[in-house]
Amino acid sequence: MTYLEKAFEALGDPTRLAIFQRVAARPHSVGEIAEHMPVSRPAVSQHLRVLKQAGLVADVKDGTRRVYQVKPEGIDALKKYFDQLWTRNLNAFKAAADKASERKNNDSSSGNRTGKKVI
Repeated sequence: MTYLEKAFEALGDPTRLAIFQRVAARPHSVGEIAEHMPVSRPAVSQHLRVLKQAGLVADVKDGTRRVYQVKPEGIDALKKYFDQLWTRNLNAFKAAADKASERKNNDSSSGNRTGKKVI
């Protein structure tokens, strides 16, 4: 499974996505996250483990607890993927619009008002 597949699979679970969004806002401990979630602390820990394995969060030991924060490299990889996807689709849209404009210009310059080819 590729990195992107792991990241999308991890974020595909609504509870994990909510946990990720909370951690993205600011670093949190498991207990802080669990206070605001409809799942137990052990369940939050399991979700964080999946997010960590997907490279989206990292933990730092703070005394007896672990504080989770977003892992910038993981977010950068997702951003790069979406930037490439967006650029590819914008280029395809531009090419289609240019082609449609070219056809329209060709039809209007030939005096054909119906938009049909004149043979």
